[in-house]
Amino acid sequence: MNRRTFFRSTLSAAFGPLALVPRLWPQEQTLLQAGFAETDITPDIGMEQPGGYGKVFHKTFHDPCKVRAAVFDDGRKAVALVGIDSLAISRRMVLEVRRRIRDVCGIGEEAVLIGASHSHSSGPLAMVEPHQYDHASPLVQKLAYEHSSMEDPGYAQRVTQQLVRALGLAYESRQPARCAAGFGVEDKVAFNRRVRMRNGRTFTHPGKRNPESLGYAGPVDPQVGVLAAWDTRDRLLGCLVNFSCHATTSPGGISANWIYYLEQVIRGGMDAHVPVVFLANPNGDVTQVDNLNPEANPGAEEWARLVGGRVGAEAVKVMLAMYPGPFGPVDARQQVLQIPRRAPSRERVQRAWELVQQGPEKAGRTEWTFAKETLMLDALLAKWPVADVEVQAVQVGPAVFLANPAEYFVEFALEIKKRSPFPYTFPVQLANGCVGYVPTEEALSETGGGYETRLTSYSNLEARAGRKIADACVELAELLKPGVAPRRPLAPPGKPWDYGNVPAEVY
Repeated sequence: MNRRTFFRSTLSAAFGPLALVPRLWPQEQTLLQAGFAETDITPDIGMEQPGGYGKVFHKTFHDPCKVRAAVFDDGRKAVALVGIDSLAISRRMVLEVRRRIRDVCGIGEEAVLIGASHSHSSGPLAMVEPHQYDHASPLVQKLAYEHSSMEDPGYAQRVTQQLVRALGLAYESRQPARCAAGFGVEDKVAFNRRVRMRNGRTFTHPGKRNPESLGYAGPVDPQVGVLAAWDTRDRLLGCLVNFSCHATTSPGGISANWIYYLEQVIRGGMDAHVPVVFLANPNGDVTQVDNLNPEANPGAEEWARLVGGRVGAEAVKVMLAMYPGPFGPVDARQQVLQIPRRAPSRERVQRAWELVQQGPEKAGRTEWTFAKETLMLDALLAKWPVADVEVQAVQVGPAVFLANPAEYFVEFALEIKKRSPFPYTFPVQLANGCVGYVPTEEALSETGGGYETRLTSYSNLEARAGRKIADACVELAELLKPGVAPRRPLAPPGKPWDYGNVPAEVY
C-alpha cells in the first residue's frame, strides 16, 4: 500500500467521500531527482560472525543482509548515501567503490557516503584485514590471522561488487521527487551502557541489580531522523533513517539485526517494497541493554523486534506527518584528519608477551585476549602510528549527514546537532572506514574506564580524537548553505463554520 492509498483508505473510513479529494501540490518547474536500490550481501553459513576479538562462525540463517543505496541529483551535482548491513567497512573498500562509481556514474568520490549499521550478526568485513600484519613477527601474525576476527577476502570482493551495483541501480532509477525531512522520538529502547559506580569509576555493563551502580554515565539520543522521497504521483520511493543504538540484539543466525524489523515495520506501514537506508547515529556507548532496569532482559528475537519495531513505527509516524516538496541543493565536503594512535608502554608490551605465552587457560581468557590485542597494536604502530580519519558532510537540501569512521560516543553526536547550522542534522558513525571506539576525554580520565576505553588494535586513537572529529564535522557543515524546507501553505482567511458559530442551547 503506498502513501496515497493508505491515506485514502484511512480517511475514507473516517470521514467519507470528501476525504478522497486528492492532495493539491504546488506546480514547480524543477524537482530534485532521487533514486533508491538495494542488493543482497548475505554471508554464507560457516563464514565468520564479526563483533568480538576472537573467531565465531555462523551456523544458521535468520534474515538477509543488504546494501541499501540512495542517490540525490539536483542537475548540477549528485550525492550518494549508502547503508550496509555490516559490523564495519574498511577504508580500502570505500575508496575502491568510490573510484568505480566515479567512473560509471560520474558521482564525485567526496560525494559518496557509505555507513555500516554495526550489525553483530552480519558477514566478515573489516576487523583484521588480509595481509595487514604480514610485516609483523610470526607470533603476531598467528594471533591476528588465527585468533582474531578477520575479513574474508572472497566475501569482501562480493560486497564491493554489490555496493557498486546498488549505487549504479539507484543512480539509474533517479526520477523527479518531492522530499521531506523530520524527527521523531523513541526513548524506550536505547540506553547508555556505561554506569557510574560507588568506587568513583565507570563500568560498561555492570550488571542488573548491582548495588554499586549509581546512574548512567552518559546521555542517549532518542531522535529518530528521517529523510524520505516521493515521486510525482505521491508514491514513496524510499527513505533514510538515522538512530542511535548498537545493533547487538542478534536475533539468531545471519541477520541485519534489529534493522531487519525496522525495515519490515516501515514497509508494512508505508509500502511493501520501499528501500530503507539505515545510517547509524553515533552509539559507541549506547545499546538496547538497560543496566539500571531490574527486570530480566527479553530474549534475542523479542529484543530485535522491540527495537526495530518501535524505531520503525516512529519513522512511519514521522513520514505520515511530512509535507514533501522541492529539495535542494545537494553538495558534499570531506576532510581526512591525521590522528595519532595511543601507544602501550614497553612494560605493558613485555607483560602482554608473557601472558600470551601462557595461553588463555592459564592467563585467563579476558587477560589473554587483551594481551593479544596489545601485541597486535604494538605491531600496528610500527607501520601505521597515525590513522587516516575521514570526516564528511553530505547535504540534501536542508538536511546534512555528518559522517565519521568511529564507534563514536553519543555525547559528541548531540553536540554536533546543537552546533550545526542545518535544521536537520544526521550524524553518522562507522562511515567510510573504521577506527574503533572514540570515547570522550572524560571517559579516558581517572573517573572513566570501561570496555570502550581499553587500548587495543581496534580502538587506539589519542584522547582528543573525538573533539577533533566533532569540530571538523561542524566546520564542514558551515561550508554548506542549507536549503529551504518545504512547508504546508497557509490557509486562506476564513469565516466561522455555520454550524459552529451558534450560541449554546440551554433547556
